[in-house]
Amino acid sequence: MASAPALEHHVSLLPYNTFGIDAKARLFARFRSVEELRALLALPEVQQTEKLVLGGGSNLLFTQDFDGVVLKNEITGLEIIAQDEAQDTALVRAGAGESWHGLVQYALSQNLSGIENLSLIPGTVGAAPLQNIGAYGAELKDTFDHLEAVEISSGQLRTFTHEQCGFGYRESVFKGPLRNQYIVTGVVLQLRRKHQLNVSYGAISTTLADMGIETEPTPHDVSEAVIQIRRSKLPDPAQIGNAGSFFKNPEISQAKYDELKAQYADLPGYPVPGGVKVPAAWLIEQCGWKGRRFGAHGVHDRQALVLVNHGGAQGSAIRDLAHEIIASVREKFGVELHPEVNIL
Repeated sequence: MASAPALEHHVSLLPYNTFGIDAKARLFARFRSVEELRALLALPEVQQTEKLVLGGGSNLLFTQDFDGVVLKNEITGLEIIAQDEAQDTALVRAGAGESWHGLVQYALSQNLSGIENLSLIPGTVGAAPLQNIGAYGAELKDTFDHLEAVEISSGQLRTFTHEQCGFGYRESVFKGPLRNQYIVTGVVLQLRRKHQLNVSYGAISTTLADMGIETEPTPHDVSEAVIQIRRSKLPDPAQIGNAGSFFKNPEISQAKYDELKAQYADLPGYPVPGGVKVPAAWLIEQCGWKGRRFGAHGVHDRQALVLVNHGGAQGSAIRDLAHEIIASVREKFGVELHPEVNIL
């Protein structure tokens, strides 16, 4: 068995979360392989305390110090593990510690498509299936084949199929029944060589036209368009602390949507099974939050979905702001918003 990586004490998590919150971990360790992870999980001091697995730290809001052990996933590796010539598909395996955008770039370099609409989403590959990341008309589940994960209690490596992951809108079994029971070590996607590009969502087609691409865009073109859109709307965490979209887009019944539409004629809505998805950003903006600043924290001036740390903000203050926004949307529209970010 591999020896366990060193456990560090009282480590600042400031470099490890995109919100830029200076919380501290009582214990901290990095692992770069399944064997190192198993060795860490076998340590009595790790077994006996609360555990937090950290990837890119792009979907977390620390509101206090973490009185447990933070395990930093640094398992790398990108490779094509199988190809189906008849179907023109390939299975790509990525280590859970790889950056998600790095995986997108690798796929494009191999002339593989399917995840180009998910370009520039922050975070690591291991976090992607936990919340079934999605953007611009695509979700992880569209290309997902299987993942490998270590069971925390036993150290056993297990494979989870698409069906076993129970994917939903920003949901998976790992956020529900199996929460805090497994640590993802690798993800396998099935990607295509015969491209079926999705340019109908949002401003992709308009952006492609602005780029001078009117017909037959490539996966590279779609990726570049998505990158341009994201950079125009979302702040760079290197410039201002944030975790991207803080809230999920709520799904409401058709009857509720019709009722609101009668009152607010310009209310956007997108049909989904069982109802209508409404943009949370629109609801928040109508309540007057966009661009508001409260000292060191506030709401981004170009995207109402994004809460920001201008520098030195307390995580608890950002959490309280989120609760105020939720309450105001509930009062005005009778719609409940739910955070997409994990609040600790």
